[in-house]
Amino acid sequence: MDRADSFTRAELIEATGLSAPTVGSLVSHLVRSGVVRELGTGPSRGGRRPSFMEFNARHGYVAGIDLGPTRTRLSVADLRGEPLAHRIVPTPAGVRADALRSRMAAVVRAMMREAGAPPERLLAVTAGAPGVVDYERGMVLLAPNLDGWSNVPVREILERALDAPVVVENDVNLAVLGEHWRGAARGHGTCAFLFVGTGIGAGVLIDGELHRGHHFMAGEIAVMCMGPQFVDVDFGSRGCLETLAGLQGLAARWPRSARGDPARWMAELFEAAQKGDRAARHAVDETARLIGIAVANVGAVVDPSLIVLGGALFAQADPLVHEVRKVVRRIARAPLEIVVSALGKEAPLWGSLLVASREARRHVRLRMREARVTM
Repeated sequence: MDRADSFTRAELIEATGLSAPTVGSLVSHLVRSGVVRELGTGPSRGGRRPSFMEFNARHGYVAGIDLGPTRTRLSVADLRGEPLAHRIVPTPAGVRADALRSRMAAVVRAMMREAGAPPERLLAVTAGAPGVVDYERGMVLLAPNLDGWSNVPVREILERALDAPVVVENDVNLAVLGEHWRGAARGHGTCAFLFVGTGIGAGVLIDGELHRGHHFMAGEIAVMCMGPQFVDVDFGSRGCLETLAGLQGLAARWPRSARGDPARWMAELFEAAQKGDRAARHAVDETARLIGIAVANVGAVVDPSLIVLGGALFAQADPLVHEVRKVVRRIARAPLEIVVSALGKEAPLWGSLLVASREARRHVRLRMREARVTM
């Protein structure tokens, strides 16, 4: 399954140490099951012509769902996680299970049709949500930026709708997995992804494994206290990182932001700062200082080889990233490599496809093993 190119029976014999008759029997079983596809024979090198085959990545399909505060990104992919169809739809308002179930099921089914995938071949789905997720129960415990989202049984809702196993994960955890798989963190076993937008969060990989924490709250840096002066003074709404350094905090420092499109007013803010506008310069510097402190703190705790920055505040990244790096260089004990997300808004969706494809392939292996035992 992990091999991207074709292979021969001889290579399987060498890799497994099994006898030729055993490999031949197993290969025949996998071909009949549709997991392996025969490609025909190649040229002879002095003996019998080799018979080539490959893993059939379209033996089944997976779906990824990234639930955002206003928009939901969805994709259907093959068993290697290669996308075949993609959609962006408005996130269902409120938390009514029937709305979530019907909307997501309809979109996934439409994408399956577009990909030419039979609905019964959907083998796994991964859904990401912006908040605290109980991974074991598949429940979103709290998502402050999704109206009414508290103790929502997302796995149960989606499994009923899609008739497939569902994994539910925090969206920033999925983002760091996506960047590690296909983005800026490739080759970095211990790394972190910091998301800064309307909300703030972090996803952490340690030795290639996702770190969720005892309460599934690892990386919830939004509630990081930014100074002793905030401990006894309305900490929840004034002194945490998200309040001070998130999109709303930056807007409060830049009165011209009004209530317009954040992408537009942030572009104007960064341009004004580069041209020497004092208020704009102060807004950027103060936000960079706070984010830089958070980055350095994550670096001190995790000691990653790389920290990836993503989210709306880094969509037009250069001015802010430059200032964040300056802050980190001043206060971090060890050097920290800081880069901008290579996948942008799609990072959590890529992570969801990775997790779903792993889950689907696990199911395929179990099913093939069970079928072999009964032969």
